[in-house]
Amino acid sequence: MSSFYITTPIYYVNDVPHIGHAYTTIAADVMARYRRMRGDDVTFLTGTDEHGQKIEKAAEAKGTTPKELADRLSAGFRQVWEKLEISNDDFIRTTEPRHKAAVYEVFRRMQAAGDIYLGEYEGLYCVPCESFWTETQVVDGNCPDCGRGVDTVTEASWFFRLSAFGDRLLAHMDAHPEFISPKSRANEVRQFIHMGLRDLSISRTGVKWGIPMPDDPEHVMYVWLDALVNYLTAAGFPNPGYETRWPAQVHVIGKDILRFHAIYWPAFLISAGLPLPERIVSHGWWTIDGEKMSKSKGNVIDPVAVAEHFGTDAMRYFLLREVPFGNDGDFSIARMVEMYNADLANGIGNLLSRTVSMVHKYRGGTVPAGDAADAAAAPVKEAAALLPSSFHTGLDDPQRTGRGLKFDEPLEQLRQLVWAANTFIHDSAPWTLAREGDDARLDTVLYNAVEALRVAATYFYPVMPEMAGRISAAIGLTLDPYAIDFDAAAHWGQYPAGTPLPAPEPLFPRQDLKTVPDHLTVKTPQENPVSDTSAETPAAQASDPPAATEATRDDYVSIGDFAKIRLQVGTVREAERVKKSEKLLKLQVDIGTEVRQIVAGIGRMYTPEEMLERQVVIITNLRPAKLMGVESQGMLLAAGADEVEALLAPSGPVTPGARVR
Repeated sequence: MSSFYITTPIYYVNDVPHIGHAYTTIAADVMARYRRMRGDDVTFLTGTDEHGQKIEKAAEAKGTTPKELADRLSAGFRQVWEKLEISNDDFIRTTEPRHKAAVYEVFRRMQAAGDIYLGEYEGLYCVPCESFWTETQVVDGNCPDCGRGVDTVTEASWFFRLSAFGDRLLAHMDAHPEFISPKSRANEVRQFIHMGLRDLSISRTGVKWGIPMPDDPEHVMYVWLDALVNYLTAAGFPNPGYETRWPAQVHVIGKDILRFHAIYWPAFLISAGLPLPERIVSHGWWTIDGEKMSKSKGNVIDPVAVAEHFGTDAMRYFLLREVPFGNDGDFSIARMVEMYNADLANGIGNLLSRTVSMVHKYRGGTVPAGDAADAAAAPVKEAAALLPSSFHTGLDDPQRTGRGLKFDEPLEQLRQLVWAANTFIHDSAPWTLAREGDDARLDTVLYNAVEALRVAATYFYPVMPEMAGRISAAIGLTLDPYAIDFDAAAHWGQYPAGTPLPAPEPLFPRQDLKTVPDHLTVKTPQENPVSDTSAETPAAQASDPPAATEATRDDYVSIGDFAKIRLQVGTVREAERVKKSEKLLKLQVDIGTEVRQIVAGIGRMYTPEEMLERQVVIITNLRPAKLMGVESQGMLLAAGADEVEALLAPSGPVTPGARVR
């Protein structure tokens, strides 16, 4: 068993958690769960940074003390992480006595190394960022990070000889190319070092809320020196035995705090004679519907509100699936609805629902024994077999230098498994096998479908722990993720035939953007970004109109007109001929929320038996009509010249009720 220590940044308690905090913490949580599944002895740390001028000023503005404010906001972070299924082993607060002891010991070691001295500082200081800047670094008199004004500060200060560490930091990066990732971030750090490092002021006299400097209580410790030591504190430093946890294997951070973690922190550790963390992995920023998050714009997304509407696991999945880790990303509720329906409702949700329903319908709710070596199921088995390696290469392959973490890669492989399993069911047509009495073949199809669900549940666990447990329970199993062999779990044919299944329950009900609460839709996205001709700009109106082709402008419909037609995919559950008609079939079509009766003129092309369990596209908001005295509650779409030649249908299986756009 190997020790694995992973950390998030500790979050500053001058505000409540937002989607950016959630992203970092969920990413670290997935890593921690994955490494536990690998059999590692994991320590997963998060926490709150509670000292500094920002907290002092925020408390004063609220009419409370810094400690009372920190207590309240720190508790808020804990509550959010519980809601988002964060499995941290420790939660560090910089106001804890254990932390003060660790900070003092690091300072003592740096001082003994000759890297601390007393001097006077004059510089440009950004209070919100707790950062000093030079004249060449500020932009139009403003902080280059946050864009707010800086103050000229002159005061006595304790300094750390950061200027002496540039060569040593570069040498470490050369010897350990995996130290900072992705590579683009490592290049940024190198560039910053090559520009020349200046000695760092590590104390303040105008601030009272912080750890007092040893032997000089008029000064308090610079908030970043205080905060960064938290990783050592939680490892047990300076008490005996901390070496079993330190150095950390991974610091997961946002790119906005890269300089502090990749330059200041390693320099502090080198000075104190302590090992450096193995990897610092940086991710990008999230914008909201294309704009930077800002409280003044009102577009700061509350992760708890998103989780309450979509489900915690769905939000975790979206954040890690949507953007390759390390890149900047855009959070869009419209995009989340789209991915939710495509990957979760129509993907794993559909696979579970249809498989369990068929086991109940055709085998009385007990999973039959089937041929796990079935050739038709080979694509499903192949997709399953690739899952362990996709996790290894995506999350912890040390040979892929400077690459960073790639959560999207194993999630894409899981999507491939689910797609292969749904396609296998669709192509095998178990409803036809049941009707024809091909019991052996039907048993094989059902068994392999359930086996795909067993594998999917196991490997979904790090990202969607609750849903993984629910998938396992739905196929009659109890998932114990830390009692399995991670690689061997993908081996095909392990599901115990003869297991009774509970009644099926929906796992991921479909989402509709129109039902998303207003407070989640930060900016109302244009449902149809294409303008119709009535909305042209004056310049466009003044130009010559395009030449007419086969259709005139009077023949066109606007995108708004098309949007009025509700097209949905349905599954035919029952079919029979309409009496006294050779052409009409009466179909009972499942569209997810209800079963619609559709009368369709397809009887010369299709028999009722051929229509059973077939997926079709219907118009569901057409006014009901009667044909041969039978009411039709919609219209089925087909193609042909004079007669029906083929039905319109999705290219692969989808959840009944899925919209066609």
